[in-house]
Amino acid sequence: MKKGVLLVNLGSPDSPTPKDVKKYLGEFLMDERVIDIPTIARAALVKGIILKTRPKQSAAAYQKIWWDEGSPLIVISERVQAKMQEQLDIPVGLAMRYGSMTIKKGLQALVDQGVDEVLLFPLYPQFAMATTETITVLTEQLRQEHFPSLKIESFPAFYNKPDYIDVLSNAIKSHVKDKNYDYMLFSYHGVPERHIRKSDVTKSHCKIDGSCCATPSKAHEFCYRHQCLEVTRLVAEKLGLKAGSFSTSFQSRLGFDPWLQPYTDRTIERLGKQGIKNMAIVTPAFVSDCLETLEEIAMEGQELFHEVGGQDFTTIPCLNDDQEWVDLLVKWVNNWAN
Repeated sequence: MKKGVLLVNLGSPDSPTPKDVKKYLGEFLMDERVIDIPTIARAALVKGIILKTRPKQSAAAYQKIWWDEGSPLIVISERVQAKMQEQLDIPVGLAMRYGSMTIKKGLQALVDQGVDEVLLFPLYPQFAMATTETITVLTEQLRQEHFPSLKIESFPAFYNKPDYIDVLSNAIKSHVKDKNYDYMLFSYHGVPERHIRKSDVTKSHCKIDGSCCATPSKAHEFCYRHQCLEVTRLVAEKLGLKAGSFSTSFQSRLGFDPWLQPYTDRTIERLGKQGIKNMAIVTPAFVSDCLETLEEIAMEGQELFHEVGGQDFTTIPCLNDDQEWVDLLVKWVNNWAN
C-alpha cells in the first residue's frame, strides 16, 4: 500500500470578477449541506434571488483582499502543502470543496502517483455539516464512482487536541505580545441553529439553551457550537485570560432563519459602546485567512468598532503557514502513515 494525504479547504472563485464569483457561489450555495432546504426551494432562493444580486457585492469584497498571487485562501493552502511535502515522504495533495481545484482532481493526482490509501484531511478544527461533512460525503461518492479500490480515512475534528490548542495559543500570544488590548473576541463562522440539531446523534441533547454544550454528551462529537465554545475555553485557559475579558461570537449569517448567537457584528458594536477601547479578535474556525477574516473582520469589523468609539482593533491572523502549525500537521500525518 502506498499512502498519501489530501488536504481539503473551502475553495475560492478563480478570480474576483462577478462572473467567476457567481459560478463559485452557485456551487457553494446549492450544496444541500450549506443551505439545507428542499432542492426546488434552494434553487429558487439561490438562482432566483441570491445569484441575481450577491455576486457583484461579493466580487467587490474579494477585490479588496485579492493578492497578486491569487486568492489568499488558495495561496496560503498551497504554501502549507509545499512546506508539508518538504518534510514528508508520502505525497501531499491539495483540493477545495468548491471551485476548480476539485476533490476529484486531488484524488486523481494522488492515484497517478501510485497512492492507494489516502488520509483525507479537512482543514477545519471543528466539525460542521457545511464544512467537514460535505467534504467527507462528496469524497465517498467520488471514491465509489471513480476510485473504487482506493482506501480513504478521514482525519477527525481536532478542536480539542492539546497540541493544536498549544499551537493556536502560541500563535495568538505572539501576535498580541506587543499589543495593549482590553478584550479578546473569539469569532467563529456561524451556522443555522437547525444544523446543530440535525447533527445531534442523540436527537435530544442539543437544545442551544446555554447548558447543553457544557453538559457531557456523545452529541459533542458532531456539535459545532460545543466545539467552538471549547476552543475558546481551552485557549483562554492556556493564555490565562481573566473572566469577563473574552467571549465567543459567530459571524457571516445568511438569510432570516436563526443562526448561532451572539452575532459578531453586534458584539463588536456592543463592546465598543460599553467602553472597550482596545480589542483583539481571533477567528479559530479558519486555519487560513480568507474573505471572512480579511474583509469581514479586519475591514468591516474594524470600521464598525471605530464607529462606536473603539480605538485599537487588532486582527490576529489565522495559523496560515506558521511553521509550528505545519510541523503539527506533519506530525499528525506521520502518526497516521507510520
